[in-house]
Amino acid sequence: MGRTMTYQIRPLDESTWDAFAALVEFNNGVFGGCWCMGFHPEGVGKGTTAALNCERKRSRVYSGNAHAALVFDGESCLGWCQFGPPDEVPRIKSRAAYERDATTTSDWRIACCFVGKGHRRQGVAAAALAGALDLIAGDGGGSVEAYPEDVESVPAGFLFNGALSTYEDLGFTRDRKIGKNRWVVTRLVERSA
Repeated sequence: MGRTMTYQIRPLDESTWDAFAALVEFNNGVFGGCWCMGFHPEGVGKGTTAALNCERKRSRVYSGNAHAALVFDGESCLGWCQFGPPDEVPRIKSRAAYERDATTTSDWRIACCFVGKGHRRQGVAAAALAGALDLIAGDGGGSVEAYPEDVESVPAGFLFNGALSTYEDLGFTRDRKIGKNRWVVTRLVERSA
């Protein structure tokens, strides 16, 4: 049986940028050079490069316009959970279906979860999501929504938003389906003291 992992959560900011960047670079820029920009207004795709995405992400981090809970084992960043207000991370998967049946807006949105090579299936994603909820509580709390998929239906490498079961284990409830295997899940997070 493996050792019990103890992780620390730190916010993505100037002090953690280098560790975040090292993880991204070790994982080939993440999803073809995304640098966790795919959900920000700038997006990724035609006309962007890994270098441009890196610079845009760094600019957002240094100006305080990017949120993520980074999971550390010592000084090594193993993964993260990106979150933010909806206008910070507006580009979600299945957006047309999401908007068609939307009745409310959330205060916060979980946009992306990532675990680096060699650290998957060790509780990093769950620690990152729990860490994001703690950081949200520290930033005033409020309603949080996310868009996970059922892990039984989607290969692990394509679970950009994380596994539905991880969210449900942390108190999220299903609101509605917005894709074949994708759900809107919600949870209220109380402000921390």
